[in-house]
Amino acid sequence: MPSKSCEQVIYGKILYGEELSLLQGYVCVKDGVIHEVVEEQTNSENILIPGFVNSHTHIGDSVCKDPCLGQCENFVVKPDLDTLVKPPDGLKHRILSETSFEHLVSSMRLSILDMLATGTTAFADFRESGVNGVAAIKEALADVNIRSRILGRPSGCNTSPDALESEIAILLSEADGLGMSGANDMDMAILEQASSLARKKHKIFAIHAAEKSRIDLENALSLDPGLLIHLTQADKTDLKAVSSASIPVAVCPRSNFITGVGMAPIQDMLSEGISVSVGTDNVMLNSVNMFSEMEFLSKVFKLDDRQVFKMCTLNGASNLGFTDIGPIKEGFGTNIVVLNGSSNNLQGIRDIIGGVVRRARPDDILSVIN
Repeated sequence: MPSKSCEQVIYGKILYGEELSLLQGYVCVKDGVIHEVVEEQTNSENILIPGFVNSHTHIGDSVCKDPCLGQCENFVVKPDLDTLVKPPDGLKHRILSETSFEHLVSSMRLSILDMLATGTTAFADFRESGVNGVAAIKEALADVNIRSRILGRPSGCNTSPDALESEIAILLSEADGLGMSGANDMDMAILEQASSLARKKHKIFAIHAAEKSRIDLENALSLDPGLLIHLTQADKTDLKAVSSASIPVAVCPRSNFITGVGMAPIQDMLSEGISVSVGTDNVMLNSVNMFSEMEFLSKVFKLDDRQVFKMCTLNGASNLGFTDIGPIKEGFGTNIVVLNGSSNNLQGIRDIIGGVVRRARPDDILSVIN
């Protein structure tokens, strides 16, 4: 019988602990913390899973959800990544420069609410537009019960070293760290300064790398980042270096696919012992739906379903430094998604993890407890 001190009791089939062991029973929640997980017979068909952690987003793109991806020739679109997102003149950056603060906030808020509605309980955002961009996402997050890592980026308008250092210092005081574009997109002296300041403040320094080409990866590694994004073009030698440095990686498979930069060598990353998590990347390219990301990883990359699920949940929490959440386990904060195991879609699945990874959808969600 659940303890009388529990404020909330959730029954069902539970993916428990770091190994996602399947238990039938209930979870007791008290003061936002998992008080106990008890294994016992229950008639509930609900499925309790850890919430998704979206490890890499650009939700400022929420103001432009239907861009032209490239030229169409003989019924096939040839994407042009630089035209879309490369700073400072990519389509995204031009649109952001023309967007009012109020419109940016309201658009980002819709994407944040969409994350919650689709089972994401924590996310990291690379926030462009300097201090104003950080202020915008903070306003968008107001009164929304979701965990976040805001990774700011200098606006680029400051040319003097002193002014740039001052802007980075302000960013680091207002954000959870820095989220930089590739090492070839900005002067290395600036990036070295940004990395050094982030380390001094004990904040995250994350950077895109080896997305279209591996030539920027060596410079990216020299910055001692806390998180690398993409590594689509990394080879096995590169991955050994990343593994040796114990740097986690966030991959964005649907985004890489739509921009045509290729498929990240995720199997090799896992074989090298790299902690891999998953992000949906630019809202202008993809929805924030992590169910779609899981299905894509399982069916296109042919990865083991348990590993896919970990990448989209537990690994993301670890890679982003969320020490209070992760598995459904005693002592951890609540980040539980309750799925309807009796839905037309999920009823009859025998392998819970495989069914959730390959088949589950947002309309199967009964509640998100965060």
